[in-house]
Amino acid sequence: MPVLASTVDPSSTTYQENRDSMEGALAEVEEQLALARQGGGERYVQRHRQRGKMLAHERIELLLDRDSPFLELCPLAGWGTPYTVGASLVSGIGVVSGVECMVSANDPTVRGGATNPFTMRKSSRLADIALENRLPSVNLVESGGADLPTQSEIFIPGGRGFRDLTQRSAAAVPTVALVFGNSTAGGAYVPGMSDHIVMIEGRSKVFLGGPPLVKMATGEESEDEELGGASMHARVSGLADYLAEDEVDAIRLGRAIVARLNHRKRGPGPSMDADDPVHDPDELLGIASADLRVPFDPRHVLARVVDGSRFDEFKPLYGSSLVTGWASIHGYPIGVLANHRGVLFSEESNKATQFIQLANQVDVPLLFLQNTTGYMVGKEYEQRGIIKDGAKMINAVANSQVPHLTVNIGASYGAGNYGMCGRAYNPRFLFSWPNARSAVMGPAQLAGVLSIVARQGAQSRGEPFDEEADAAMRSAVEAQIDTESMPLFLSGLVYDDGIIDPRDT
Repeated sequence: MPVLASTVDPSSTTYQENRDSMEGALAEVEEQLALARQGGGERYVQRHRQRGKMLAHERIELLLDRDSPFLELCPLAGWGTPYTVGASLVSGIGVVSGVECMVSANDPTVRGGATNPFTMRKSSRLADIALENRLPSVNLVESGGADLPTQSEIFIPGGRGFRDLTQRSAAAVPTVALVFGNSTAGGAYVPGMSDHIVMIEGRSKVFLGGPPLVKMATGEESEDEELGGASMHARVSGLADYLAEDEVDAIRLGRAIVARLNHRKRGPGPSMDADDPVHDPDELLGIASADLRVPFDPRHVLARVVDGSRFDEFKPLYGSSLVTGWASIHGYPIGVLANHRGVLFSEESNKATQFIQLANQVDVPLLFLQNTTGYMVGKEYEQRGIIKDGAKMINAVANSQVPHLTVNIGASYGAGNYGMCGRAYNPRFLFSWPNARSAVMGPAQLAGVLSIVARQGAQSRGEPFDEEADAAMRSAVEAQIDTESMPLFLSGLVYDDGIIDPRDT
């Protein structure tokens, strides 16, 4: 397979400008990630420690195999909203007793680990990933249940969480719950519907209704331990499968459970040489243009991502605004679709459609590198059938049966987002670079369209057009769309699975 050449010059002015811009964007993301790691803040962290408890990320660290990697998912959920960044849940994919698992830990320093609307979004996304990739789930539970003031936003979606647990169990994707504290009301069903349940003596409390609710509902006087204590569930109700002495013992039991799940990966293993790229991945920081309007060659990215920088390009002379071809990552063969000059024409659409069909014929996963402003518009292109050709590409993506991975490395606007396997098309994973932008169209274009429509409306009514008001409107709309196009904003809405350092691609 041919090895990609790369003419990137790290000493050039353009490279340095690009790198400075990317490092600035990356620093902003790192700042927000650090904020998310603070949980509910110093006061609540100290109170949690004074109770002799580990923090959520400490529990995860102890659960995972020593020195093994952890891919954190949706860490910025809730960014830009009234809720704490991270949505009171620390989650990701890690290795437990040699098994790749989906791991989630409630953060009790954030409103007692209560579930808010963004916790629901994040949990639902994690459930999808676990089921699609057949990852056993280990839930480290300590939650007060629903954040009641937001019940109108979480009651109906909350039912999906129960359904997801049962469907994973039925699909032989195991679920394990380690209960570290309260798991009350709706939260009680997380351990209740899990396959394996560990509780901690004197710590875990799992009940549908606590003493105040029982008193109001039935008049019965009761205490926490007799309603839902770990000892009761281990000896009387039978809900607890294992009774741990403390948090460390609970994690030990959890690791032992995973070790004997006899869980195996499905699908073919690596079939190609897995070697490092020839070109330095550190140079990925300076490849993406500081100005999104300036295209860059995705081959420079591929040369620093795929095994041995090897890439067998498909139709290199046709539809050159879209780069397609074959490569491998960690020994797994992949097909690549990467935007080159932003706009998708009929040629690119037809090329993509054929390539996706070929990948499905040979059961090869697809990697989409997004940097597109969408499908071309104008009289010539409409007459040549851009709608029909673009629809074929979107149809091919929507009905493709192989796994899809998507990375937004620049722009992702309009229907181009759909054709390049955006969130609505259910890629197995979708990550964004810190410089990425995504919206129905660019801020200036969207504001300009609104201005033209308003101007035409005033003209048709025979009214004078207020230029000053129009300028103010355009400025306000551009600012709004610019904010709503940012990766932080989109990641906060769980429209991606995280913002990554380009060097980690």
